[in-house]
Amino acid sequence: MSIAERTALVTGATGGLGLAIAERLVAQGCKVVISGIAPEDEVAETIARLSAGPGLAVYHRADLRDVAAIEAMMAQAQARLGPIDILVNNAVVRHFSPVEAFPAARWDEALAVNISAPFHLIRLAVPGMRAKNWGRIVNLGSVHSFFGAPNRVDYITSKTAIIGMTRAIALELSGTDITCNALCPGTLPTPAIQIRIDAIAAKKGVSDAEATREYLADRQPGGRFISYDAVTSLLLYLCSPEARDVNGAALPVDAAWTAS
Repeated sequence: MSIAERTALVTGATGGLGLAIAERLVAQGCKVVISGIAPEDEVAETIARLSAGPGLAVYHRADLRDVAAIEAMMAQAQARLGPIDILVNNAVVRHFSPVEAFPAARWDEALAVNISAPFHLIRLAVPGMRAKNWGRIVNLGSVHSFFGAPNRVDYITSKTAIIGMTRAIALELSGTDITCNALCPGTLPTPAIQIRIDAIAAKKGVSDAEATREYLADRQPGGRFISYDAVTSLLLYLCSPEARDVNGAALPVDAAWTAS
């Protein structure tokens, strides 16, 4: 299942699941472009740590709302490391609001980052993949790719749309050794979710453990977070040579949430 020496690009990879994905790819010997919006000095230590392993990590700061910035990032990445073999579209933005109060600018931002950016990155990566007749595209969906929730219209819409994009591109690439799949995690222990748990703890004067249980009670079956390892291990399989016949799939990693 070796993917050593493959070149990967992971968006939204300065923390949370994106960073966990980048770490696993570097550990496999990949050359990984980490994309994010943090200043370079804030991620320098992370890049140095990852580059001390069997692979290589480089950082590219890019505003995924800007098509020109996306194109510049891809051009620079390919000039430095060669064509992208593995593309992981992980970056996401979201805003919580009833639809009638939803700011138009936040809606446009979500469509740009969550849907248009993956499209542009895929269209720019596929020619190099076709030239090699090998490539792996993994789009990050969500359990909310399969069902709705109130006050999250941008997230629900974009995570539903990413499944349609995945299927359409998978069909275009069928017959090649290039695949396009989606991973759909349940609730992960991301920094954004920890902020929400901290707010519950502060408001109710309870411990972090109690606030976590309350947060997960009506969300995640089993009452525990989905682990980063569960998601990244499946991603590594999808990126492997052995996964060539897994194409166009939307795979939940959710401890049976979507089965409930």
